[in-house]
Amino acid sequence: MATIQFTDVSRVFERDGKDFLILDKINLTVQDEEFVAIVGPSGCGKTTCMRMAAGLEFPSTGSVKVNDVQVAGPGPDRAVVFQQFALFPWKTVHDNIDFGLRSKGLAKEERESLITHYIALMNLKGYESAYPHQLSGGMQQRVAIARAYALNPQVLLMDEPFGALDAQTRVVMQEELVKLARKNPRTVLFITHAVEEAVYLADRVVVMTSRPGKIKEILDVKSVREAEQWDRNSKIEDVMDLESFVHLRTRIWKSLREEHAGTDH
Repeated sequence: MATIQFTDVSRVFERDGKDFLILDKINLTVQDEEFVAIVGPSGCGKTTCMRMAAGLEFPSTGSVKVNDVQVAGPGPDRAVVFQQFALFPWKTVHDNIDFGLRSKGLAKEERESLITHYIALMNLKGYESAYPHQLSGGMQQRVAIARAYALNPQVLLMDEPFGALDAQTRVVMQEELVKLARKNPRTVLFITHAVEEAVYLADRVVVMTSRPGKIKEILDVKSVREAEQWDRNSKIEDVMDLESFVHLRTRIWKSLREEHAGTDH
């Protein structure tokens, strides 16, 4: 079991001697093997939520727990995938994936088995000896995701992992992530600005207000998907024109537009 729980979480940053409230009393539980996406206006604290779950930042008030344990720092139960691919440029694809496995003290035979498995799963076969600069952006992010999954974390934290990719590559990576999530389910907290991406990938979509970030609404995409027989094998082009998909996307866009309009006055 792997859960993420935010309880009355607020976050204050200090700048130029003044306090700025970024997050205001966030209450959210991500259930075991649930895929939750957070969308919201820029500066609403989406990434701060992810970083607190990762143990890279801490709440000013309230608590963040993973598996009912207070988050006190990074841990092997959680893996993070950032927008910038964060690969070691001097290491090959094989060695980038191997790095974390070595730190866990796994035997060579077990490491090689895991590396082979995830290289195949992320369509990287034949590129084991390539360096990051020899790969496209999409392939670099495949390596980053393979490295994260190979560590066998209970929780996967993803901060706009496809934000730096071109539109076509982004769609391919979304479909790859859906396949991976189906074959190797994890508890996922996914931060994105892309509404269609959130609806396509997530079981639930959390919509946040403009700063200070609060949870405005939570949409249950999974129940809609199941009711409409829109399954996880579907490609994004096969579902994006479905009435249920359009309804969810439009509702989220309207909600976000209200927040943007509110910041213009």
